[in-house]
Amino acid sequence: MRLVLAIAVTALLAVISLFVGVTEITPADLLAGRIDDRQWQVLMAARVPRTLALILAGCATAVAGLVMQIIVRNRFVEPSTAGTVEAAGLGLLVVTLFAPGMPLMGKMLVAAAFALAGTALFLRILRMVPLRDVLMVPLIGIMLGGVIGAGTTFFAYRFDLLPSLGAWSMGDFSGILRGRYELLWIGGALTLAAYAAADRLTVAGMGKDFTTNLGLGYRPTMALALVIVALVSAVVLVSVGMIPFLGLIVPNIVSLIVGDNMRRAVPWVAVSGAGFVLACDIVGRTIRAPYEIPISTTLGVVGSVIFLFLLLRTRHHAPA
Repeated sequence: MRLVLAIAVTALLAVISLFVGVTEITPADLLAGRIDDRQWQVLMAARVPRTLALILAGCATAVAGLVMQIIVRNRFVEPSTAGTVEAAGLGLLVVTLFAPGMPLMGKMLVAAAFALAGTALFLRILRMVPLRDVLMVPLIGIMLGGVIGAGTTFFAYRFDLLPSLGAWSMGDFSGILRGRYELLWIGGALTLAAYAAADRLTVAGMGKDFTTNLGLGYRPTMALALVIVALVSAVVLVSVGMIPFLGLIVPNIVSLIVGDNMRRAVPWVAVSGAGFVLACDIVGRTIRAPYEIPISTTLGVVGSVIFLFLLLRTRHHAPA
């Protein structure tokens, strides 16, 4: 019943998103057929694609964060705190330098390959660290992302690509139009794949020995998890830029509501991620209308506050 209520709230936010913008379009005018050709074009070419992009990116990013937390067994890890997004950005920079005319799908696949390598490097480093403190793991990921990001910034500066790097780092849905968001449907499909493999991912998150004793393939399951995280990170980065904190805060909030069962949590995380992104985008479009605040800014402010709350809550509940 609570999930149905969450879906209804997210659907309401999606409807509100359709009618927020410079061009005035009201539900009453739409239902009465009183909108002209220009308003209809704005609705179908910009508002509907933007709302779908918000839903798909929110679902996929939040679920990718949940998958990352399951396989690493740490609640403070997500693609943007594990070097995955930074590695995808490096891949996007490389393909921009050496193959600028490559189709968008090809750029996304190159970025995904770099994201996969960055995530594998993060997991490799974790295996070499003797102490698995709950805060040490994301700290290692943030440092790895900082190193990769610094190298990316250096080469972007040398080749005069800092504006492009800034666009990738700044999540923004204002440029979404029909024909420029369809890659995000891949993220939607990967969300369904994560739900289908929820039980296997949960078992794999308990360790190699436990998984093998149950007769499941540990390496194929981990490979599937890494592919989901890498592809989602690349698709979202190429389409709308980096969305910070979403994959961290939404799974943690959902865990407080429905517990740690991944199969039960995935629908909640997907719906909550979409709703959270829709709400932040609506706030960013209305607080300084007719100008827009990028969603990475609104999510960064809200997400950092919630992240700090989760850190303090963990320390408060930690054993003395």
